[in-house]
Amino acid sequence: MNKKLGLAVAGAVLALSSAAQAGITIPAGDWTLDVSGNVNAYYINTRASGGTHAATSGSLATGRDTNGDRVANGINTGLLPAWIGFTGKTRQNDLDVSFTISFQPAVSENTVTGDGAVTGGVTNTFLNRQTFLTFGDASWGSVKLGKDLGVFASDAILSDMTLLGVGAGSNISGQSFNTTLGGIGSGYVYAAWKGQIAYTTPNWNGVQATIALTNPNQTSLNSLYQDRLGVEGKVSYTWAGDVAGKVWASFASYDVTNASNSYSVQAYDLGANVNSGNLGVTAYYYKGDGLGTTFMNNLGADINGAKRDSNGGYLQATYVIPTGTKLGASYGVSRLDDTAADRAGNVALVETNRRWTVGAYHPLTKSLNLVAEYNDVRSELQNYRSEADAKSKNISLGAILFF
Repeated sequence: MNKKLGLAVAGAVLALSSAAQAGITIPAGDWTLDVSGNVNAYYINTRASGGTHAATSGSLATGRDTNGDRVANGINTGLLPAWIGFTGKTRQNDLDVSFTISFQPAVSENTVTGDGAVTGGVTNTFLNRQTFLTFGDASWGSVKLGKDLGVFASDAILSDMTLLGVGAGSNISGQSFNTTLGGIGSGYVYAAWKGQIAYTTPNWNGVQATIALTNPNQTSLNSLYQDRLGVEGKVSYTWAGDVAGKVWASFASYDVTNASNSYSVQAYDLGANVNSGNLGVTAYYYKGDGLGTTFMNNLGADINGAKRDSNGGYLQATYVIPTGTKLGASYGVSRLDDTAADRAGNVALVETNRRWTVGAYHPLTKSLNLVAEYNDVRSELQNYRSEADAKSKNISLGAILFF
């Protein structure tokens, strides 16, 4: 993947640590404005079997629809929404000062007017994933205030090869979400976009750490008062050389109060990226207590507030062949334990979401990439359920343009 593409992914998701040239740079007095983003669209053909998607809480496999049909076609956005972001930077009073604001429209749409009406209970309209400011200095670090990608599990999604494609989570044309899921829920929990106050240390010979206070209601579907802010943190080590890479560990801690009960959420993860020549390997593992699956605190506790344990991870390998095409294969799994109340109530609850992905990502130009992926997703129910497990396979073909 070339440096231009590396920056575009950074602008569209988070400031990646890889070196990259700027996007569209505009000098403006003491300020420098950088405009970057992407546009992507994919034809997605999904073939499903087993139970329906709605039969089980937490199931990612699409399954057959309510009429028993098993084939779906759509032209949708992939894991990344289309993106345009504006970053301004300057140096004032011995401080590096910056702001970032971004907007994300989507291709996914299937209403009679095509104007972004409600589809499946979710409005397919513009997203606003980043609005934040930073200030700091290389000698003592930097402070961020505003909305940006969360700290916990952020490296998991940024290392996922399906970031340039589709992954899991596709269904009909104009799907009910603006984007697909990639490896979210089948290898890692979504880091999400959170209001936060974060401090990042200087880079000490490759070692760097971040600690953040985040909005506490990120973990609850009910907007009730919460006892404290969320806390997320990360430490990483990056090295260069013939064998280059990065290792990291992060955590999250929340208190949850909802209409039924109160409990705490604790989670941690470990990950590594290693690159040698044209070969890249990623390994990732997470574990949570009350964390839930797919999204933070989604199914994290039962009706009585008893916490469900969860864990998972993914392995991924990529190789760039002489044509410049990056070939990749990835296997991911997310597991959710049940409780005594779940078993007693025969609760429709997923046990495991598994995903196999193989993909090819070809740089047709330095800005335009052609993408082809095959995804096999299986959702297995808790073993006391009698319904058939849901299975879905999708083939996606499309392109993503970065600027």
